[in-house]
Amino acid sequence: MDELAHVVSSFSGDNDLKVLILTGSGDRAFIAGADIKGMVGRTPLSARWLSEHGTKILRSLETIGKPTIAAVNGYALGGGCEVAMACSIRIASPNALFGQPEINLGIIPGYGGTQRLTRLVGTGRALEILMTGDPVNAEEAHRIGLVNKVCEPDALMDEAKALAQKLASKSKPAIELILQAVHGGLEGGLDEGLTLETEKFGLVNSTEDSQEGLGAFIEKRAAKFQDR
Repeated sequence: MDELAHVVSSFSGDNDLKVLILTGSGDRAFIAGADIKGMVGRTPLSARWLSEHGTKILRSLETIGKPTIAAVNGYALGGGCEVAMACSIRIASPNALFGQPEINLGIIPGYGGTQRLTRLVGTGRALEILMTGDPVNAEEAHRIGLVNKVCEPDALMDEAKALAQKLASKSKPAIELILQAVHGGLEGGLDEGLTLETEKFGLVNSTEDSQEGLGAFIEKRAAKFQDR
């Protein structure tokens, strides 16, 4: 998690980097979950610190202001599923397996699983996954909206990179404002979200990219965004 925090910080501070792809090493797992042995004997205070530490890191990943893609190539269980859900978009191979199995250990998710899963798949389906601990395969994850796309294992990174290149070609200020509007809107009701969107819509029209994009459409040519 500390290495992930370092990557997020470095990515955030580098204006030349526009999209981040997270994937697992090898083909067995994206992230298989926490070291259970390291959790035995924790006090309520130390367990809360562990949760706060991970939650802070994943929140920084989620609100970084740039697109992030989880290329899920295997097990994404427990904290692994929570890392994937903190990304903007999830692409999975058919070998991927998602789940929050904490209930089987007599505990609950601690890195945002109860909150992000509910927002992605709805209350009823999330409660089923959380309370049974049953894993969800890639096809089902795609059906319920946990995953954006499923592709063959040998094409997973090519698909992720192609999507990253597509996102990188868009206006950086517009992408950032979309992310701010979506995540900010989720924190309040619909009225607050609509007000936030209105503010961001006004702000985006102050960018050079907005004028380039509108002009390019009228002139029937491809827009050349300069991220300004």
